Amino acid sequence: MELHEILDQATAQIPPELMGVERQRAVGSVVDDMDPAARDFLRGYMNGLLAAMATNNASDIDLGGDGSNGRVWYRIYGRKKPEESISFTTDQTDVLLQSLLVNSQRRHLLRHRNLDFSYSVRQDGQNLRFRADLYFELEHLALNMRHLPGKVRPFKGLELHPDVVRSIIMTYDKQGLTLVTGITGSGKSTTLDTIIDANNQVFEGHIIIIGAPIETVHPSKRCIVRHREVGLDVMSFHDGAVQAMRQDPDIIVVGEMRNFETIDTVLELTDTGHKVFSTLHTSSAAESLDRLIGVCPPEEQNRTRERLADVLKCIIAQKLVPTLDGKLHLAKEVLLINPSVRAAIANDNINEIYQMMQEGQRKGMNTLEQDLKRLVEIPLISAETAMNYANNKVRMEELL
Repeated sequence: MELHEILDQATAQIPPELMGVERQRAVGSVVDDMDPAARDFLRGYMNGLLAAMATNNASDIDLGGDGSNGRVWYRIYGRKKPEESISFTTDQTDVLLQSLLVNSQRRHLLRHRNLDFSYSVRQDGQNLRFRADLYFELEHLALNMRHLPGKVRPFKGLELHPDVVRSIIMTYDKQGLTLVTGITGSGKSTTLDTIIDANNQVFEGHIIIIGAPIETVHPSKRCIVRHREVGLDVMSFHDGAVQAMRQDPDIIVVGEMRNFETIDTVLELTDTGHKVFSTLHTSSAAESLDRLIGVCPPEEQNRTRERLADVLKCIIAQKLVPTLDGKLHLAKEVLLINPSVRAAIANDNINEIYQMMQEGQRKGMNTLEQDLKRLVEIPLISAETAMNYANNKVRMEELL
């Protein structure tokens, strides 16, 4: 039996008058009643699409819903491209996508109209891991999956100043908060995994990683490394952070600080002498500070500002920018917390921090614009790309 024959037989059983959630509930029933061999065939087909990502250097795959126009889309070096040889109806992709789910996942999807989950494919003796988001679009289902690289990139590839290295490696500095920030798809998790691996290789201790999902499974080297996935092993980032304090950690990695409750707990972890790493969806160091303080209730903002000044060690704000040969390269802004920066945070003078980074290159700091200029001069990127990706367009133009 061929793929479209299986899908056509399944979609023919969906009552045409049903819409929205009721229609998806009916799709789920059809998938549950499907012959096991047919369902395994559908899952195997999806696994084949995902395995192809590793060979064509795709970071993401999208399919389903009206917006896909019946195609499977891949993001390759930052650009979305459809696979023209594949075509489905929205009902067919509804069946195909629901074939990936177990009943508990389907119930969550129908209740919340969204499902985050991790997914693995076995290929050539290795597990390919993916971060998935399944959601409703115009009453049908759409899926994005991001390939999670199995290999950790070399620490030297981050090109960090020795002073920055000393602030983030446990053997030099045993406490404090380091943030890796950037927009979605900027490589935050990759950088964070590189930093975790560097600590894992040089320090004897205990690392606890709380992620949603866990993107890279780090083998225990000189550290024992525990992985706790939100939704599977722990209910929330906040719960994982609270529980971590009772698990004898040296380093705690909180995948993302999404709300005041988690921010407050992370600051409490650093207050008690732990070394903590986390991420934010912000594009600059100053914006990261504004976000951390701004999400707090007004009566807590001064206290949060003072706590950040005390425990923050470093912020790395990054972007992936297209290179002259059509690939992607890391551009980053680095804020290293010294007494002057600490005073600026505590006194609510965050507007002074950009200039401090500009003038702090000998101490390991730089603005994003300075790093983009460096990449233009190599030359690795074009001046036009530097302008397009700069946070401060006026300063970028001056530097160029």
